[in-house]
Amino acid sequence: MKIYAPNNPAARAKRAGFVVVLLAMAVVVGPQAFANSSADDASAVVNADTYTVMPGDTLWVIANSITPSGDDVRETVGAIQRLNVMESSALRAGEELLLPAQV
Repeated sequence: MKIYAPNNPAARAKRAGFVVVLLAMAVVVGPQAFANSSADDASAVVNADTYTVMPGDTLWVIANSITPSGDDVRETVGAIQRLNVMESSALRAGEELLLPAQV
């Protein structure tokens, strides 16, 4: 099976115009798709306290100290990690942590 596309000047101009329109749309719409998602994230207000990590502190001990009685400490550890964009639970003395404010 052979596919035939006209190769005259009018057909080439039409294809080139189509490509230009598609590229223009991508330039206009593309950045807006990413801007909207980051604007939603930036507009979220989070109440947080700060804490300076002391030698010997662990994330579990810090989370346990701010977790209300009866609540799961693991949820507080996860909240601290998300708030500080932490990939692990490793801490360094002197590091500033954002802690979720108690309600």
